[in-house]
Amino acid sequence: MTEEKDKTPNPSRRQFLKSGAIAAAGFMIVPRHVLGGKGFIAPSDKLLIAGVGAGGKGQSDIANFYKSGKAEIAFLCDVDDRRSAKSRGDFPKAKYYKDWREMFDKEHKHFDAVSVSTPDHNHAIITYNAMQLNKHVYVQKPLTHDIWEARMLTEAAKKYKVVTQMGNQGSSNDGTRLLSEWYDADLIGDVHTVYCWTNRPVWPQGIAWPPPQPNIPKELDWDLWLGTAPKKDYVDKLVPFNWRGWWDYGTGALGDMGCHLVEAPFRVLGIQYAKDVQASVGSVYVDEFKEGHFPESCPPSSHITLTFPKTEKTKGDVTLHWMDGGIQPERPIELLASERFGGEEGNGTLFIGTKGKMYASTYSDAPTLLPKSLTKDAKAPQKWARVPGGAEGHYAQWVEGCIAGYGKTELSSSFDKAGPLTEALLMANLAVRGHELQGGRVKLVWDNQAMKVTNFDAVNQYIKRDYREGFVLKA
Repeated sequence: MTEEKDKTPNPSRRQFLKSGAIAAAGFMIVPRHVLGGKGFIAPSDKLLIAGVGAGGKGQSDIANFYKSGKAEIAFLCDVDDRRSAKSRGDFPKAKYYKDWREMFDKEHKHFDAVSVSTPDHNHAIITYNAMQLNKHVYVQKPLTHDIWEARMLTEAAKKYKVVTQMGNQGSSNDGTRLLSEWYDADLIGDVHTVYCWTNRPVWPQGIAWPPPQPNIPKELDWDLWLGTAPKKDYVDKLVPFNWRGWWDYGTGALGDMGCHLVEAPFRVLGIQYAKDVQASVGSVYVDEFKEGHFPESCPPSSHITLTFPKTEKTKGDVTLHWMDGGIQPERPIELLASERFGGEEGNGTLFIGTKGKMYASTYSDAPTLLPKSLTKDAKAPQKWARVPGGAEGHYAQWVEGCIAGYGKTELSSSFDKAGPLTEALLMANLAVRGHELQGGRVKLVWDNQAMKVTNFDAVNQYIKRDYREGFVLKA
């Protein structure tokens, strides 16, 4: 498909009906931009959505948009017929494509918004092309695979004036807002240190690239699945989930859980772009005498430390520790010996202030002051409006924001929020890659304006990667 913005004037309603496009697509609803131009609300008051990635998380995203009562699923697109089967059964009137480029070329006048739920490496190219077509976008976390992509999409959202949301539904939870209110009420003093930890990965990491498999499943278009990534032979079990542990496609445990756990520190403390980062990673041994080195694969565990500059809500720099692979910080002394630390699923976020501590589990659920006895009687003015439905309301919030139009409503994870959050997580991954290149721990100093590491140039190659021919991202 062309990378250029469509310059064809919007047809009138009469011309559109005359063209027969509605009958061909099987719709009874006409997109509002066709009926009356920018900002027009269709009589049906329904948002027409094209879903790129219709299986797994994509399937649940699409179902939740429809559940809002204000959206219709107009098109479905997936490279794997096996994964998309449920969505196609749930929405039989939605025309189905395998190649999002073909769908955008042929159908862009017939939908209002795009949901992107693909492996990380294809997020940015699909999202940017949708925004060029003036489509609102909902993108699964992490927003992008590379730092440059996150910055580019953040700026593009403003340029094209489209409504955006990243799929970290915890950002719509009450927990993030309650933590903010506790902090603003000075219940724990000035926060200087934060710990975020997860039991992920729960997929293989720190392993050698598997041998190729000659038989590609007939339902899977392997070339389209690779998309922007380098051309490689098909390997078994990479699809649908184990791609997360490979640098060409995924972003490891940070990409999977970081947006859910680091969201709260961003909201509570107002942090954005880190100024330095360092990492230590878990080793892999192929036998008792030899350490394995598998640069294509994310490590099995890591402890990463980011430093964020002072904000309007802190008195100094903030140090944020990320721990994955089951590593956890030391238990706070305020916890009783038998009390659980963090969530049952093995994830958590801990804030350490000058007067006290607070923590929460995944999605900022179960916010708790320490000692826990303080939580019940905690008093803080409510400053932040709650999202109806909390995490489940994250989807309806985007649908309603799209219908209202750009700049009319505030969204929990619009790209101006999601972009800097994603950049911080991807910068942490730079430190992991730096550890691999250096053969040990190295502190990376970040120039945010130039978007590069100033003291270890070797890692800058990972800020913006090369794209495969046919899937080049031009911005």
